[in-house]
Order: sequence, then C-alpha cells, then structure tokens
Amino acid sequence: MKYFKTICCIFILGLFSIQSFGQDIHFSQFYNSPLNLNPSLAGSFYGNYRFVGNYRNQWSSVTIPFSTISLSADANNLTKIKNLGLGVVFNHDNTGDSRFKTTILNTVASYRISLDKDSIHNLSGGIQIGFTNKNLSYDELRFDAQYNGARFDKGLPSRENFAVNSQIFMNLHIGLSYDYQIDSRKKWNIGISIFNITNPKESYFGNTEIRLDRRLTLHSTFTYDLTSEIDVLPSLFYMKQGKYFEFIFGALGKYTLSDVPGSYQAVKAGLFFRTKDAGYLTVGYDVNNWNLGLSYDINMSSLRHASNGRGGIELSAIYILQIFKPIKRGHKICPDYL
Repeated sequence: MKYFKTICCIFILGLFSIQSFGQDIHFSQFYNSPLNLNPSLAGSFYGNYRFVGNYRNQWSSVTIPFSTISLSADANNLTKIKNLGLGVVFNHDNTGDSRFKTTILNTVASYRISLDKDSIHNLSGGIQIGFTNKNLSYDELRFDAQYNGARFDKGLPSRENFAVNSQIFMNLHIGLSYDYQIDSRKKWNIGISIFNITNPKESYFGNTEIRLDRRLTLHSTFTYDLTSEIDVLPSLFYMKQGKYFEFIFGALGKYTLSDVPGSYQAVKAGLFFRTKDAGYLTVGYDVNNWNLGLSYDINMSSLRHASNGRGGIELSAIYILQIFKPIKRGHKICPDYL
C-alpha cells in the first residue's frame, strides 16, 4: 500500500502542472501498446510475462516515410512483492527529410490493489522513468541561402548556425487505471496518464524556453459478450499535448472460433475514427497466447489531396507467457500395518 500511496501523490502533483509550453509518438492501435498508453498497465494481464511489438509506417505517398517501432516487455510478480508489475519499453521513431530520430528507453513499475475481497474492482498506479535521445541530420535539408537565383545548389553554405544536432533528456510519466471485472467476458477499464512530467528542454539553439509539452491521455474500453461466440469492444481515447489533441472512438468485434484450452482461436475486426484526421480499419487474430493486429489509416484531413487519402499501416503483436508450476504434494510413508 505504501508504494501505491507514493504513486498517487506524484500523480496529483502532475495534475496541478499539466499546462506547459514536439509531440510524442502515438499508435492507432493504442489498445495494443499498453506501456505506451499508461504506465499503470504494467503487469495488467493474465500470465507471467508479456512481450509487445508495434510498428507504424505513414506518409510514404507524401514524403520520406515516418516510421515508428516499439518493443516492450513486462512481468507479473517478478519479485516477492505481490501485485507489483515491472517492465521496460524501447521506442524508435524516424521522421522526414531531416532523418529526425527519437530513441526512448524507459523502465516501468506499477502497483495494483483490489478494492473488494473478490477482486472485482481494482485500482492500479504506475510510474515510468528513463531517457530520450533526439538527433537530426542537416545534410538533406534545403535553406534559402542555397538558392543561387535560378536553382538549388547544395554546395552553397546554409549560413545557419546550429548549436547541436543531438540531445538527451530524462523522461518521467505517471498513470492511474481502474478495472471493473463484471464477469469472465464482461469488463470495463478506464485510465488517465500524464507523460513528460519534467517538461524537458529540447531546443537545438540553446533556447531554454523551448520544452517538450506534457501530454495528457484518457482512455476507456468496455468488453461485452453479445452472444456465446461474439464479443463487442467499444473504446475511447483522448490525448492532448500543448495545443494539439486527438480524439479516437470506435469498436472491435470479436468472434471466438475455438475456446478449447490449448487451441484457442478468435478473429477481430473494427472501425475507428480519429477526429479531423483519419478513419482506420483494423483486423486481428488471437491464437493461444498470441494477439496479432493490423490496421490501415485512411487520411481524411486537408492533406488527403496530397496523400490521395493514404495514411499509414500499423502492425502489432502481443505474446503472453504463462508458466505453470507443478503442485507439490507431500510424501507419505505407508504404515506397516496396512
């Protein structure tokens, strides 16, 4: 309980400082990237270890593609502290002509408490800490001074004075989430998280006023069993960073092909909308401990004229490892008189 109280105090302090002066990476399949969604989701699964991979590629029809990869791993009860989740996240983002690269390595810890004896209501708090490295290349960029009056001449000096082309800073993120397990196939989850608590500096000109905005994230998913084979999973997602925000709403439908232990299979399909930006279709396939997802964004913003409506493709894969421990039975010696 003392760990959870500490996390709650940090979270409340973060709420009071949410307003501040770049944007973070994000995925359309936010529900398939738990540690990027909310630090409190570390260890929030049935099993011992969870491994997650996400890949996104977009804007290839407009410019040099923006590509993002995320790898994470987390564990339940890895230590002797009950209800403690631990994890690690690695993110790498490569964007645009400047080859602007962002590399992130974070560690995550969460603590979970049950609000009742039957563990129907659960509250989790989490903290994520690590480092971000950002760097860019000026070689492929074009500047006004490199136009000789008729055409662009790469051999001309840019006359720009860049202080640095790389920087590193610390990350600090926090989150809270609440689970309501109504029954085995009916569940509600809601969460809130704040990223970039330290509001780190990220100027390439030594300007201390330029900082990475804090990011507020709200999310909710409800799982409902429609029939014995069909589940519906409506979801909401809201993210605000500085003056930018996005709101996603939609739902997945899940059809269970086989619920036999050892040969579990289910297929998923859904439609989501990101306001003023895109709509995207998503499909998925669950087989035993694997959860695979594929989505494609259809651009609906003013950029659609340049992109021909094409947005980005995204892949996700989750594998949960569950270790079954054999039951130890005491050895009994049969008495002589039997």
